[in-house]
Amino acid sequence: MKTKLFFFVVAAAALAAFSGVSLAADRHPNVLFILCDDIRWNAMSCAGHPYLKTPNIDRIANEGVRFENMFCTTSLCSPSRASILTGLYAHSHGVRDNFTELPSNLTHWPQRLREEGYETAYMGKWHMGEDNDMPRWGFDYFVTHKGQGKYFDTEWNFNGHRREVVKGYYTKIITDMALFWMKQNHAGKPWALCVGHKAPHSFYTPEEKYAHTFDNVRVPYPDTAFHLDDKPAWIKERLYTWHGIYGPLFEWRKKFPDDRPEAVKDFERMVHAYWGTILSVDDSVGRLYRFLEDTKQLDNTIIVFMGDNGLLEGEHGMVDKRAAHEPSLRIPLLVRYPGLPKGKVVAQQALTLDIAPSLLELCGAPPLPNIHGRSWVKLVREGDPAWRKAWFYEYNYEQQFPYTPNVRAVRTDEWKYIHYPHGDSGKDRHMAELYNLKNDPDEDRNLIADPRYAGKVAELQAELARLMRDTGLVPATDKMPLDAGIKKELPDQKIR
Repeated sequence: MKTKLFFFVVAAAALAAFSGVSLAADRHPNVLFILCDDIRWNAMSCAGHPYLKTPNIDRIANEGVRFENMFCTTSLCSPSRASILTGLYAHSHGVRDNFTELPSNLTHWPQRLREEGYETAYMGKWHMGEDNDMPRWGFDYFVTHKGQGKYFDTEWNFNGHRREVVKGYYTKIITDMALFWMKQNHAGKPWALCVGHKAPHSFYTPEEKYAHTFDNVRVPYPDTAFHLDDKPAWIKERLYTWHGIYGPLFEWRKKFPDDRPEAVKDFERMVHAYWGTILSVDDSVGRLYRFLEDTKQLDNTIIVFMGDNGLLEGEHGMVDKRAAHEPSLRIPLLVRYPGLPKGKVVAQQALTLDIAPSLLELCGAPPLPNIHGRSWVKLVREGDPAWRKAWFYEYNYEQQFPYTPNVRAVRTDEWKYIHYPHGDSGKDRHMAELYNLKNDPDEDRNLIADPRYAGKVAELQAELARLMRDTGLVPATDKMPLDAGIKKELPDQKIR
């Protein structure tokens, strides 16, 4: 598709809806919401990454707030995205897998802002409804694609009127589209724009300029990749599947000019490519930042940068998500707005459920009723002694990806208890897990079989039951599919 035609498509739809000059009132700031896919909590230099340099992303943290203990409540793309939008757990909003549409009877935060007079737009990976690339409710303008999209030459649906392959790298294209929409007149209204990146989701494909940035960086397997004796058997059974360190490793296969084992080289190159895709995201953030500065909108715009779920990068022998271990749960969240402190790091546990109520409060919009999340605005501004000390995690077994069982877990400030509901609670493949996160942040030592912690296990089991009950998840309503056990994956099975 030629560049002129591409911009004509976007411009025609935008200009048909908007006219006038954007003069948003201070009490109704603009929102620039940037969502990455499968980005780890530490994949930024502001979070201490030793090799990734992300100055533009870091700037959000330096001029705003970084949540160092931010978590998703389901580590899977579609359920987590639905929770970010609605403030609800997966069992409540109904998007329990990567193939389910967000129910149209639910109100999400961009829709609420639209009701309050905002112009709203979504551009990029939506991924709730695998084969549906049509516009969703609550947005004035909507550009997406089917499924995951591709790093190069994705076919886009422009607001329901046109499908066209746009040549070029996904991260750059989505930034071009976002900037073009932001440049349009918005009839004197505040605006809210969601930018949904594909990066850094597998299969990791960096831009050519970043394809060899990390070639000289050695990346060994983490120590916990091999400390599996006290782990449930299902984790060990994963090792040679798509989800394990000895599996296809997301199809990275290339000879290296040294004598290290081939599996180690594959793992290293996969990680290099993952990092490379994030460098392009940092470029994108910089372009958006500069536009806000140049148009003098920066100090009347809330900038949010976050991920939908984490990713295991060799920990516990896995190269996936879904599990309730820390790298799978933890995600970045950075927020910049002059109404918030500058350069603050928040230690308390925040959740994907908290995004909707927090943004609505900052925008002066009515809250969504009966949701599970809570606004962190007071916590950030002045502290909140009543802030949560514990929360629960849910993952539902997928027939298409059978190597992870149902998971229910509780995480407190210092402890984590992981339960696999359809298995034995004490042994074999669904053995429960108990970790003291204060003394063992890498979750290297499973304490579940140590009789000294029997009281702690009982306490956390009761807390898990209470937290689930408080959100309406009780045995009568917990409609989990049964784990049919280990199945052989099809050779052409995709990773999600």
